[in-house]
Amino acid sequence: MPSISLDAAQAYQRLGVKPIINAAGSVTKYGGTKTRPEVLEVMAGAARIMVNVEELNRKAGEEIARLTGAEAGFVCSGAAGGLVLQAAACIAGQDPVKMRKLPDTTGMKNEIIIQNMHRFPYEQAYRAAGGKLVEIGDSRYSHPWELEGAIGENTAAVAFLCAPLTNRRAISLPQVCEIAHSRGVPVIVDAASMLPPRENLQKYLAEGADMVAFSGGKGIRGPQSTGILCGRADLIEAAAAHANPAQMLGRPMKVAKEEVVGLVTALTMFLEEDEEAEMRAYRTLAERVVDALSEVPGLKITLEHDDHDYLIPHALLRFGPDWRGPSRNEIARAMEEGEPAIYLHQLGQPDELAVDPLNLTEEETSTVVRRLREELSR
Repeated sequence: MPSISLDAAQAYQRLGVKPIINAAGSVTKYGGTKTRPEVLEVMAGAARIMVNVEELNRKAGEEIARLTGAEAGFVCSGAAGGLVLQAAACIAGQDPVKMRKLPDTTGMKNEIIIQNMHRFPYEQAYRAAGGKLVEIGDSRYSHPWELEGAIGENTAAVAFLCAPLTNRRAISLPQVCEIAHSRGVPVIVDAASMLPPRENLQKYLAEGADMVAFSGGKGIRGPQSTGILCGRADLIEAAAAHANPAQMLGRPMKVAKEEVVGLVTALTMFLEEDEEAEMRAYRTLAERVVDALSEVPGLKITLEHDDHDYLIPHALLRFGPDWRGPSRNEIARAMEEGEPAIYLHQLGQPDELAVDPLNLTEEETSTVVRRLREELSR
């Protein structure tokens, strides 16, 4: 077979796929994030070397534990893969009879309690392992007594979502952990998109979480198909027992040897970086958008950066009652259908769009500004 030498752009073009500008942040649907070049170089070399995968998983987990301050760690297949393993570990542990039965959890403790305001699409990962969700609270409030009343003999875990733009009236993680632990129930956390800030790698464990899942892509800029699972040693060991290379529930969610090495490399680099300098660079790009559009009549545009909703600086566009131009949805659609296609952050309020600079270069930011000006003036 003749060899084919293609650069990255040509490889996509050969498939008929057009590159886009991702101003939406670390959204997997739009490519996640740009993997670090150093990580790709390490992965290319690691792919050509054979190792014992069980040993690699164990050693990588030890390094993750050291870097996160957890008792143990494991490289999973994205944060969503980590949620499956969390549920499997809490439901079946390392009992081979129970492990082989999954996702049939008949006769097992299989209930996973979740606050209604934390309901989200990825909760299906818990159900994939046979978990049965037990809801508490409503869309606005949860009360500690509701959690206390929901814990019973079939409770396997309490799930907690840490994510931007979630309801802040939920029972807090420390209080959830206090209540759950008083009944001998573990707390499992999805914190997929909560890096940076780097302090979050240890924050949720310090607040009492038993297992935390982070994305290995997103802010860390490791392989997009990887995730970090860290926490209590016995639960992490159980999660690993369900995963590749074992022939259990997690086997389809395989993480290649070079991806494991790539994730550990990316995490190490992430922790060695200057976070203040990183935030200044993002702020500079976001401010360019704010400054360029600040005088558009009827449009309110601000720079947002906090520790809950906008973990890196964003340029936030609000289409309030004074706006007389195209609707928010019309603008978003026009940006996506233009040349080049540009995808904006749309996870906020129905009248908001945002520019997330996580994946943007200076040149791409200029293109985003130009295209926004065109669409806003129509």
